[in-house]
Amino acid sequence: MAVEDPNTSWDDADELLRRALLDDAGAVTVSLRIDGLPVSEAVTVIFYARRDLGTLQTYVTPGSLVAGSVVSASELLRVPCDLDLADAEDRDEAERLYVEQARLLREAVVGADIVLDVWRDPLLELAGAAVKVDRSIALSVRLPAPRLIPTALIAPEARIVVTPVCSAQTLAAGRPPMGIACSQQDLTKVYPLSDDPERCVADFLECSADHARAFAARLAHQEASVERFLELSDS
Repeated sequence: MAVEDPNTSWDDADELLRRALLDDAGAVTVSLRIDGLPVSEAVTVIFYARRDLGTLQTYVTPGSLVAGSVVSASELLRVPCDLDLADAEDRDEAERLYVEQARLLREAVVGADIVLDVWRDPLLELAGAAVKVDRSIALSVRLPAPRLIPTALIAPEARIVVTPVCSAQTLAAGRPPMGIACSQQDLTKVYPLSDDPERCVADFLECSADHARAFAARLAHQEASVERFLELSDS
């Protein structure tokens, strides 16, 4: 844990972020490095507070950053699992709460990455000949819940993206509820972390096939409707 460069900043909207990067007054950044992850390898959790904006937010970025590192906005993943130290009666209590809550987030990140690693073989076996690790902040699919880490498994042949997601809540409420999102361009399902990955991949592939058949049927219906309309126009 180290106090980072105050110019390392983010806010809850892009415009606010750009302002924060330019105005570092009253900003404090504390980082928590998590190394030795089986898929992500290393990530850095960044707790960022701004007194002037009244915000205390959490971000995760790929890699193991050292004190003084400057991170651009495009490298920061907003994770809605924020510290809540408001109930601390003094500095010592605040420090204790920080340690407890930071540990919860660390455990969540480690657990999610381990589960993601367990998904690799079933995804490789059932969904295609290659599975890639993507450490991008932005993904090509829309997810129904926020991501927990900037890491995803990609099966290009089946166009499947697998990544851990979480619910938005403060760390004072405990470890955030998590799941594994399995997604294609227009289909997403979230499975419990404890579920069997092979069953989940098989289920998602079945859902994907059903979705494709339903889409093809709707398209055929629409085309038939257009043909009938054109027949009316010809008459």
